[in-house]
Amino acid sequence: MKPAEIAEWRRQARDRLIMARLAIGAEQRRRWSGEIERRLGALLGGLAGRVIGLYWPHRAEFDPRPLADELWAERRIVALPAIVERRGALEYRAWRKDAEMERGLYDIPAPQARELVRPDIVVVPLVGFDADNYRLGYGGGYFDRTLTALEPRPVTIGTGFEAALLDTIHPQPHDVAMDYIVTEATLRQSRKGGV
Repeated sequence: MKPAEIAEWRRQARDRLIMARLAIGAEQRRRWSGEIERRLGALLGGLAGRVIGLYWPHRAEFDPRPLADELWAERRIVALPAIVERRGALEYRAWRKDAEMERGLYDIPAPQARELVRPDIVVVPLVGFDADNYRLGYGGGYFDRTLTALEPRPVTIGTGFEAALLDTIHPQPHDVAMDYIVTEATLRQSRKGGV
């Protein structure tokens, strides 16, 4: 496929997958999210790394925030991403339970205080994904730019529902494969052996 065809295919796949995710019933989403939370919690508990980057859920994504209580109890630092400029990298801000929040770009909350941290582990939402652990996001490239810029690269964990599995996302040179992908059905580790 030519780059323009891939871009159009991705746009259509993204729209289809988001609509399907939004259509999942509340009870089904609750069950699936419970399974993802269980698997993700076990994975995080077994990984070294003090600073954990979570995310604020958007458009019926899996919500990783309930895991924060356990992470805080383990004396780990929890951070949330903030978009500070269009087409830029994300910055991760330390997040505490009582933190004042501000609405950022795309109306996604982030901690108001700019206490910047560098995550050792980053949990990333998926719109779609493939068997090689490449993720399809919303198309803005924020996570890919951020992960490419962080040195050393953090451990990356994509989270989403199994129904978002695609044959391929048609990875491009800027796409970053996840080290792990966690769904309600399974935990996938990258075949590339980086972790």
